[in-house]
Amino acid sequence: MYGGGYIFSEPTQKEQDDHLDDPVMLAAFEARIGQGEKIEPQDWMPYEYRRQLIRLIEQHAHSEVMGALPEGAWITRAPGFRRKLALIAKVQDEIGHGQLLYNAAETLGKPREAMINDLLSGKSKYSNVFNYPAKTWADVTVIGFLIDAAAIVNQVANSKGSYGPYCRALERICYEESFHIKQGYDAFVALALGSASQRQMLQQALNRWWQPIMHFFGPADKNSVHSEQLMRWKVKMASNDAMRQQFLDSYVPKIWELNLTLPDPYLKKNLESGKWEFTEPDWEEFYKVINGDGPCNAERLATRKYAEEHGHWVRQALINSRQQFAIPLA
Repeated sequence: MYGGGYIFSEPTQKEQDDHLDDPVMLAAFEARIGQGEKIEPQDWMPYEYRRQLIRLIEQHAHSEVMGALPEGAWITRAPGFRRKLALIAKVQDEIGHGQLLYNAAETLGKPREAMINDLLSGKSKYSNVFNYPAKTWADVTVIGFLIDAAAIVNQVANSKGSYGPYCRALERICYEESFHIKQGYDAFVALALGSASQRQMLQQALNRWWQPIMHFFGPADKNSVHSEQLMRWKVKMASNDAMRQQFLDSYVPKIWELNLTLPDPYLKKNLESGKWEFTEPDWEEFYKVINGDGPCNAERLATRKYAEEHGHWVRQALINSRQQFAIPLA
């Protein structure tokens, strides 16, 4: 029965209706969340809570895996042995984060194979920022510093949410992401304090990435279709606008301290309201990228499909070994 444990099939229409139409169980569920309790896989939960969690965690898992691709392509070209080692470690961490998140999503009933298939078919989404090219080493430093900084704003907030397996996965992910930001910041600062050509390269990368970064947290709250319900159920702990403001508050001063500029002449902090004002990003561009028509969507998915197809023999060998020697699942 759906809601009774680790299930690997979609709920029937009757089960959906039962959960949606049971006001007593829904009230008890929402009371638990209001008291700060964690919801676990064996607990009753509304169908829509489960559906939204699968959507959120699955997209997060895909983003970790797809996010490793632009940086992974720079491992052999990173400047110096130390930077190469650090980038290898970071890419490994990101894939590990995907593993943790797929595990968390599976507790809600969707098999990993189905999640991967939905990614490769284009049905499932992942973060917009991973569909842009990393043209130079400076792009990698911007990803490592500012994209990871944006991610941790989101992840630290959501780690205090209501679904236990997702929160526990996020706690570990946030520890590792904090190291990633330090690595990215170190590389970013090295270019900012480097030669004139290095500073120019960094400024150009910053200009390229600023709009995707502003897109990262999603549409303004007034245009977000999921935020209100997700926040009521503590799946999402901060609004899109609030997270964007937190990011700007923390990282714009760090950028300006390095005498770098941002490609928005209207970006400033309103001293009366305490809020950052900025040019509204091009949301048509955001939706275009999210829906598969960004600069690198096709390339990144093709890379992932290649890895899936050429890694099939490894997965099959592991399955055969487990069956032959009765090795238990980890």
